[in-house]
Order: sequence, then C-alpha cells, then structure tokens
Amino acid sequence: MDAIPHPLPRTVEEVFSDFKGRRAGLIKALTADVDKFYQQCDPDKENLCLYGFPNESWEVNLPVEEVPPELPEPALGINFARDGMQEKDWLSLVAVHSDSWLLAVAFYFGARFGFGKNERKRLFQMINDLPTIFEIVTGSAKQSKDQPAAHNNGNKSKSSGKMQSRQSENQAKGVKMSAPQKEEDDSGEEEEEDDEQGATCGACGDNYGNDEFWICCDMCERWFHGKCVKITPAKAEHIKQYKCPSCSNKRARV
Repeated sequence: MDAIPHPLPRTVEEVFSDFKGRRAGLIKALTADVDKFYQQCDPDKENLCLYGFPNESWEVNLPVEEVPPELPEPALGINFARDGMQEKDWLSLVAVHSDSWLLAVAFYFGARFGFGKNERKRLFQMINDLPTIFEIVTGSAKQSKDQPAAHNNGNKSKSSGKMQSRQSENQAKGVKMSAPQKEEDDSGEEEEEDDEQGATCGACGDNYGNDEFWICCDMCERWFHGKCVKITPAKAEHIKQYKCPSCSNKRARV
C-alpha cells in the first residue's frame, strides 16, 4: 500500500503537487491503462480499491489493515460492480469515487498541518482549475472549457439529469431496485401458495422472499438474489443495464 516514502506535504503548493501526482496516476488507470485496470478488478476477488500515488503511478489492491488508516481510503469494492454495468458507466462511477478520494486526501493534509481559511480556499481554487477525473473519463472536460462561466452549474445539471434519467429508466423497466412482481389475490391466500407462484433465483434456485433484495438480468430476464450475484441495492442504483454473470461471460471483449 502507499507507504509515503517521501516527506509529507506541508504547504499548499506541496499538497497540490501531491494531488496532481495521484490524479495523474488515476487518470492513467482509467484511460491509457484501462485494459490492465479492467483485468485487475476481478469481481471474484475480495474488496478492491484503486490507489493513485504522488509519483503518478496507480495500483489496485486490498484496503489497508491499519485502523484508522494513515490516509483516507478510496472507495471499497469497485471490482464487484464491474460485470454488472456497461464498461463506460463502471469507469465513470470509479472516476467519481476517485475524485472524491483525491479531495479527501488533499484536505486531510490541510487539516493535519493546520491550514487556515485562506490556505484552504487557495488549495481548492488550484484544484478546481483542473478538470475532474470524471470529466476526463467521460469526455466532458472540453465542454467545460468552452463554457467556463457555467462550469459548476453545468456539471450539477449534467449529474442530476443523468441520475434522473437512470432512475426513470430503472423505474420504467422495474428491474433494478424492485423484487419480482407477484399478483396479489384479494381472497387472502396462504403464503405457501404465493411461494409456489413466485420466482426462483437463477443462481441458487431458492424462492422469492419479501425481505430479500432481488435484481433482474436485462439480457436473459432471470431474477437473482442480490447476495448471490454480489449486487447491493446501493450498487444497483448506478447500474444502467444489468447483466448476470452468465450473460456477462458470453460478451466478447474487444
């Protein structure tokens, strides 16, 4: 893990230099080295994190065992959502979490070494002059430069619009955050009859339960327990089109 072999950044300029180095490494992982990064994020492995280092390198690894950690930790378990999303959407999601982690690390240093209001403001302004990793990965950085006055508001509109469109699409399909639908009988039948008519998990074969999270594959339209395919309700919120492990394995990698 990041052993920080170099002196810890103590000034605004040093923290910003540390930020730029880590950012460059993360951008490399999500662009130039994307094939290597994709292969290392095996969903069958344990919770993995993407780390960027001040020397502009990157690494996919398990989280540090030290509690509390020396530095804020990046998003945990990025590998689990890899095969359940379209690749570009998954990379965008990792990019968003990477941006958040970079800010956390930078302002951790600011808090640790007693940055005042003016120093924090100057650090944020220096960081804010750079396009985010999300903007670079999605190709929206150029558009932001063309409209500098509407930079912040534009990003907010894009983000909220994208989330709303995904939520609308998910609601229309009725598969991302809902369980298999079963017709309710006004006559008040016993639960055993409901279970017989309910769906079964395509992975374990068990029947549907009201207290369990389920997700449907958009390819084969089979239902699965979230726990059987390593998908949580929180992860499902970011999935535009879910493919079960079987359908994902059928997809030919370019």
